[in-house]
Amino acid sequence: MNHPHYHNTYVDTRGFVDEPLTFTQAIVRGIAPGGGLFVPKVLPRFALDDLLALASKPYAVRAAEVFKAFGVDLPSETIDACMEGAYSTNFDAPEITPIKQLDSETFVLELFHGPTLAFKDLALQCMPRFFSAAIDTLRAQDAPEAREDFLILVATSGDTGKAALEGFANRAHTSIIVYYPFGGVSDLQQAQMLTTLGSNVSVCGLRGNFDDCQTAVKQVFGDEAFKEDLATTQGLRFSSANSINWGRLLPQVVYYVSAYAQMVASGAVQAGEPIDVCVPTGNFGNILAAWYAAEAGVPIEQLFCASNTNRVLTDFINTGVYDIRERSFVATPSPSMDILVSSNLERLLFELNGRNPEQIQAWMQELNSEKRFVADKQTFAALRERFSADWVSVEDSLATIREVYETYDYLLDPHTAVAYKVAERLRGANPVLVVATAHWCKFGADVYKGLTGIKAGDALPQELADLGGFALNRYLSEHFEHAGAVPERMAELEGMEHRFGEVCDADYAAIKESILLSLPLIVDRSEL
Repeated sequence: MNHPHYHNTYVDTRGFVDEPLTFTQAIVRGIAPGGGLFVPKVLPRFALDDLLALASKPYAVRAAEVFKAFGVDLPSETIDACMEGAYSTNFDAPEITPIKQLDSETFVLELFHGPTLAFKDLALQCMPRFFSAAIDTLRAQDAPEAREDFLILVATSGDTGKAALEGFANRAHTSIIVYYPFGGVSDLQQAQMLTTLGSNVSVCGLRGNFDDCQTAVKQVFGDEAFKEDLATTQGLRFSSANSINWGRLLPQVVYYVSAYAQMVASGAVQAGEPIDVCVPTGNFGNILAAWYAAEAGVPIEQLFCASNTNRVLTDFINTGVYDIRERSFVATPSPSMDILVSSNLERLLFELNGRNPEQIQAWMQELNSEKRFVADKQTFAALRERFSADWVSVEDSLATIREVYETYDYLLDPHTAVAYKVAERLRGANPVLVVATAHWCKFGADVYKGLTGIKAGDALPQELADLGGFALNRYLSEHFEHAGAVPERMAELEGMEHRFGEVCDADYAAIKESILLSLPLIVDRSEL
């Protein structure tokens, strides 16, 4: 790409930041004062020839080019080095994000080849490197954002937690605490988190669902007195590795830019021909990254938002009304989508309503106090131009696993099964890229139910239930020809010590106490 390496700036969706920030300032802050989210002041525009030229380059180079086009305020050589470290032998596919063709019009973007076997790795192998580079840059400038060290707080619905732990483990000037809904993630997702090595990491289960976790962690970010006390007495500032942090979202834009270049290079589409993209959606970050890629010039025409039974996003996209007043949280076989308050939707609303921060403030206040808001006609019309949505029941999602396996000899995880079924329902004339967000082995019990027709709420046969998750995965791999081998990085977790066992209530007071109890164990005082 021939974009000059300029420095973009960032504004916040609620308008409380007077002066736009640089990328390095935005990534270390994570979330804006007042709860807003940072977005780039301007977007680059990729020419088609520039997109196509990426196909001949390694993924790390593609990623570096996209970051430079977005105006990241780091030297080119630093960006290159961060990307080379992020996307190398830590992924088990040389393409990093390979694309599998199911039929002439259906393609699967595999985002599960990283260290934790989920799409979050594409961002969280990258973001911590840029976070560290941002700290170094800001400290050299004696900027106030980086005078203290950082405590990363993460609320996870399953996959973000392990990916963030893996990315930030043993990284200088940072410690990380991950909170997850106890009993609300798969056994293997929990094992991934609890076995994490690193002197600066901690994991805590919360009694509640993901929305409870996310709400409590946001309350910590909003407690200015506690944050100031932590900075004064502990020399620590909070930041986030969730997709509320723009540093998490920008690496996700990369794989949509990359995917289009790959599809043209393989002959799957003609240069300039539009594609549609279907994303299994929970917190709205993954599909929002596809929207930013489209706005920057990638020929993506329609975005299909795929929901499970927790279908608040589907209902919003179809009606313009976001309403969680009477909505019950449902635990499903696709736990990373079990979310009722989708944080990244705020960014899209800001972009579609003419970047009016006062309106965003009003909507977010209504959602917080009334559990409901209604988009205005203009914003809703803009939403419908690019987005379509549908949802899939638990039983249909499991049946889709079997359908795709028998038709294409290809095994989906439950999240990707939701996306496949929605793509099937909503597709038009364009080729569809279905986003595969996790490897099937993270959800072996539900995958087995899907393949064999067992209802989601029914128990596995006793002989299989007795195996446990790791042995069940081996059974699936051995008895279903096209499942493939269980990746080594999952198999090697078996027998590893669970280092963390704390469980507390999903409320602010309990989380605050857990933070204070964790600090002596995870913060290297010699750095402070």
